[in-house]
Amino acid sequence: MRFLAVVLLALLMPCFASASTRIKDIASVQGVRDNQLVGYGLVMGLQGTGDTLRNSQFTEQSLQSMLDRMGVNVRDMPLRTRNVAAVAVTADLPPFIGTGSRIDVTVTSLGDATSLKGGTLMLTSLMGGDGQVYAVAQGPVAVSGFNATGQAESLTQGVATAGRIPNGALIEREVPGAMREMSTLVLELKNPDYKTATLVTDAINAYALGRYGKRVATPRDFRTVALNKPRDIGTTRFIAELGDLRVQPDTPARVVVDQRTGTVVIGKNVQISTVAMTHGNLTVRVTETPLVSQPEPFSNGRTTVVPRTQITASEPDAHLAVIGGSDLQTLVKGLNQIGLKPTDIIAILQAVKTAGALQADLIVQ
Repeated sequence: MRFLAVVLLALLMPCFASASTRIKDIASVQGVRDNQLVGYGLVMGLQGTGDTLRNSQFTEQSLQSMLDRMGVNVRDMPLRTRNVAAVAVTADLPPFIGTGSRIDVTVTSLGDATSLKGGTLMLTSLMGGDGQVYAVAQGPVAVSGFNATGQAESLTQGVATAGRIPNGALIEREVPGAMREMSTLVLELKNPDYKTATLVTDAINAYALGRYGKRVATPRDFRTVALNKPRDIGTTRFIAELGDLRVQPDTPARVVVDQRTGTVVIGKNVQISTVAMTHGNLTVRVTETPLVSQPEPFSNGRTTVVPRTQITASEPDAHLAVIGGSDLQTLVKGLNQIGLKPTDIIAILQAVKTAGALQADLIVQ
């Protein structure tokens, strides 16, 4: 059974290697993007976990201003409630969304509130970068985390001071512009590359010659491909037809390492020129075994602690290995033969890059 699984994997590997990707998964129409919205509001109905009004004066001022607009005068009254929290409300406005549609919002505490669980966001205006109000948000806040505190112990899971309101914002203003008003159509690659831009252009033109009888794509640079839409087809259908075309995108030779988490990501086009390397770890162990010295009976002596330190250093044998590979499989096999930890692999890759044998970009995060 195991032999059959190995044979099946060997047969499928060429298929995986030649897998293609749809154009709409690697590129997007330039100018069609989300817009960020932000607002300031109040969450009410908390069970004593809101802001301390004495410490969060902006919460008290906001509560007073809201009550004033509702006809309640509390300017000269000290407020001591703990069921209100000032929050920042953020949302992403999708492109071409219409008035009356709903979007999700994220609510984040601004003051010293300990939890937003059980609270309700009051009517909050969400503004864009131009200062215009595009949506209003209101509704109960869904919080996944919780925070329980006692006199001697506290328990925290997740983040209790941030939550979401699904479909909590109502669109009141549309973003100016529509797809039919775009003078030029440009595809923008998510991972810019000269070869990928050329492959996308060739795939579109090969399809356009049979569909429209002419070429419609021209590469501008390694990031964008300009499109010339025929007159007898709509913009939406034109983009939809081109988006389903498949290409094999090219990826640059790149190695990304994260020293904080020990993560190493090696691209399939990474190559290492043949080099010989060795890697060993020096371990120094310091052991403290203090001894207690007792005086003789009736000698008027003192009990003292005599320090005793033992230091040992060990360095395991390190074998000299030859590493070099024309493809990713050979490189990974060579690193696995040495038996290294992620931190050791990161150190070796940096040394190989310094030696000039790593034929790729090394990105250290």
